[in-house]
Amino acid sequence: MSEKKPVWKRVTSLYTEGFRNMPLWGRSLWLIVLIKVFIMFAVFKLVFFPNYLKTNFSNDEERSKHVIEQLTNP
Repeated sequence: MSEKKPVWKRVTSLYTEGFRNMPLWGRSLWLIVLIKVFIMFAVFKLVFFPNYLKTNFSNDEERSKHVIEQLTNP
């Protein structure tokens, strides 16, 4: 009787074999997906979500008071 491999080894093997046997168009598609994810998380965060608390309050105490105030006031 052969022993089963641990789950993490089977999952790792599944993905490595899948990427190794993937056609060229599949690899190109994954490259496009990874570039889009990088743009969404890195660029959008910098451009559209500035650090409001860091720019408007000078220390941690003021920031925490503002957050508590915003959370507790209806």
